Order: sequence, then C-alpha cells, then structure tokens
Amino acid sequence: MNTIEKFYLPIDGILEMFSSLTEHHQSQCSPHSGLQHPKVSNLSKTGMRIIKTMKGHWRLQERRVAVSRSSSSGNRQVSADRLPKRSMDLLELGLTKPRNCRRIVVLGSPRVGKTNILQRFLGKEFVEQYEPTTEDFHRKLFHIGGEAYQVDLLDASSERDFPAKRRLSILTGDIFLVVFSLDDKDSFGEACELLNEIKAARAKLLKLKNPGRVPAVVCGNKADLEAQTAVSRSEVARILGEEEVPLFETSAKDGSGLELMFRALATLGGLPDETGPSRHQTVSILTYQSVCLGHQRGRRGIRTRGLGAPCAAVDPLARRPSFTSDLRLVLGSSTKHNKPEKCQIQ
Repeated sequence: MNTIEKFYLPIDGILEMFSSLTEHHQSQCSPHSGLQHPKVSNLSKTGMRIIKTMKGHWRLQERRVAVSRSSSSGNRQVSADRLPKRSMDLLELGLTKPRNCRRIVVLGSPRVGKTNILQRFLGKEFVEQYEPTTEDFHRKLFHIGGEAYQVDLLDASSERDFPAKRRLSILTGDIFLVVFSLDDKDSFGEACELLNEIKAARAKLLKLKNPGRVPAVVCGNKADLEAQTAVSRSEVARILGEEEVPLFETSAKDGSGLELMFRALATLGGLPDETGPSRHQTVSILTYQSVCLGHQRGRRGIRTRGLGAPCAAVDPLARRPSFTSDLRLVLGSSTKHNKPEKCQIQ
C-alpha cells in the first residue's frame, strides 16, 4: 500500500463520521424538536468541507505522480488530460499518405542483438544484459520536409517456433532486416534460411513465377567481437552475393555500421535518409502532435510556429495489430494484383 492509499483510508472514515454527525444534528434541529445547535452544525459542515478539500488534493497528487512515473526521465511533466488516449496511426488519422507508411520486420536467431539494434533506431541506449524479447512491436513517427511518416517495427523473434505466425508476419512486411551474429555460424545459416522463406512467401503472395529481389538488408552484428569471429567474410559475401542482398557489419554496442544500415533500409522502403537516428531531432509524442497539427493549419493559411527541422517521436502506446488485422492486410494486398483468393499462411 502506497502513501496516498494510507491517507485515503482514514480520510474516508472521517468523512463518514462527519456525514453521520451532520445527519444526527439535523434531526435534532428539526422544527418539531425545538432544539437549535448552530455552532455544532456549522462545525460539522466546516469539517466536511476541509476533509473533502484534502481528499481532492490527495487524488490530484496521485494523478500527478502517475503521470510523472509514466513519463521518461528528463521530459517535462504534462497534465494527464493532455496525454494521448490511444496509439497514433497517422494513416487512420489522415495525417499521412499510404506511401509514407512502412513496416519493417526483423528476423534472426536469439541472442544476435536484434533488440539492441531496434533500440538504437528508436534513439535509446545499448543494454548489456540479455533478456528474451517480450515487447515485439514499436512505432516511430517522423515529420520530414513537411510530410509525416510512420515506420512500424515488428520483431518476430517470439514466432521462431510458430511457422504459421512467422509467415503471416513476413507477408505483412514491406522491408526486412535479417540479423545474425558474426561470432555464431549457426545464426548465419538460419539467416540464409529466413531469406529463402521471405522470397518464397512474397512470391506466393504476389503470384510470381520468378521471385525478384527481396527487399531485405542482412546485418552481421557484434562486429566489436572481432577476435571471436566464426563466420568467414568471404563465405558470407559469396552466399549473399547470389541473393543480391546488401550486407552490413554492425555493432549495436558501439554503434558502428548502424547508420549505413538504417540508410539502406530507408532506401529500400522509399523513405528519406533523415529517418536515420542521427539525422533528426527526437521529441515527445505531444510535441510531435503539435507539429503535425501546426503543419495542417499552415496548409489552411493559418500562420503557426513549429519545428522546421526533421523530428521524430516514439509512440508509447503502440501495440501490435491483431491477427485478424494482419490477415485482412495480407488479403487486401493480394487482391491488388490478382482476384481474391484464400490466403494460405501454412
């Protein structure tokens, strides 16, 4: 029980006591009784006002504490009434165009550094201690050159043992980031298998006899462990050269190679280079909302003051779309190229 809850219990009890006391004296002071106790009656009413004021103050304080705890360190505290009530889907809100929305699906073996690479993209720091991925969906919103962009990041690590779910995730992706560890040869073998799976799934979805180039980037992570390298660079170049997939050696720990890799992902997805973590200013979600609204008002001829430089915000309420939503997305994609057909994800 926290401090605020400890205060609530006695205040509630005192409030009930004053209520009963007021009722008692009101009954004694009725016209039929002939008794008058104005001092006691006024005292009880004054006490009730004090207790109600205290109770309201503690509830307000509790609300402010909850807001400050949910806010990241260093950010200015804001009223709970101003916080977003739901995730910002720019496409649904009409703030962006379909061509500016992309989903990046991240695949690879466990312990290769996928989570830390995503954290770097989101503008966060490297975490040394390994923890299995639990939060598998992120959304980063950009405002670049007067246009809004939405990039969804789906880490499909938790679907490693569920082929049907992984296949559905692949079918919903626009761009793919396949990660392996330079100190783990088995992880590279799995990365090659995942590339083949991506190619086969997209060919089946689009009804292509000869699958084209896969919109994927392969990342050999943990380049900082050069002494422990277990994968031959010549072998990697030879195999991936046949696939025509760009390869980047990176280190999520010291950040080397990540900027070039993020730029390659942006190019594949038709996104501006400013989506790279070092190319924009990171702002709060509320500031981002005000920038978007200010730009809309500017289009209507209303003068506004806002951030002119590229900026981005991480949506704190973003949650992975449901299985049904993803399935509808896949079925919608297939009808653009062919007649409606049952989607086989098995």
